[in-house]
Amino acid sequence: MEISKDIVLRPRFFQDLNIPSEKVLEAFESKGETCKNFKVSRIDHHVFIRIPKKEQHFWSPQLHLEIYDVKGNKPKLKGLFGPSPTVWTFFMFLHFMVAIVFIGAGIWMYVNMSLGEPYIYPIIAMVFLFITWFVLYFAGRLGRDAGKKEMLSLYEFMRETLNSIK
Repeated sequence: MEISKDIVLRPRFFQDLNIPSEKVLEAFESKGETCKNFKVSRIDHHVFIRIPKKEQHFWSPQLHLEIYDVKGNKPKLKGLFGPSPTVWTFFMFLHFMVAIVFIGAGIWMYVNMSLGEPYIYPIIAMVFLFITWFVLYFAGRLGRDAGKKEMLSLYEFMRETLNSIK
């Protein structure tokens, strides 16, 4: 599987299946009970494949699979790689805080300009926040790269499970 160099921090993939969706879901569930290398959990038509806790690091990915039926067509599998929900929520919180403070600095600059006051401090704040946003983005890219080997092993586990279904 090729992980693209696009801006995407959470790679996705789609696949048509030739096997009934319930059979696929049961295969992941049964394989998860015997597998020691991955923790597999199923909720309805969603399967979550994670690295065991003792082997995880901050950027360890998880693979979220959604297996669903399409009327009159083959079942579909939709996969999404991403960090743990806690890490992703924290990461998004930081992005939103930078954006909110950036907007606040823009308002501060506008007010100072309107009043004829010096507005160098708001501009400095906005430049600093812009740089902070880039640092967050590249930290995410580094995190994705740090978990690339684990992403490939999760993907290979998924492929092996799909190929083992008769």
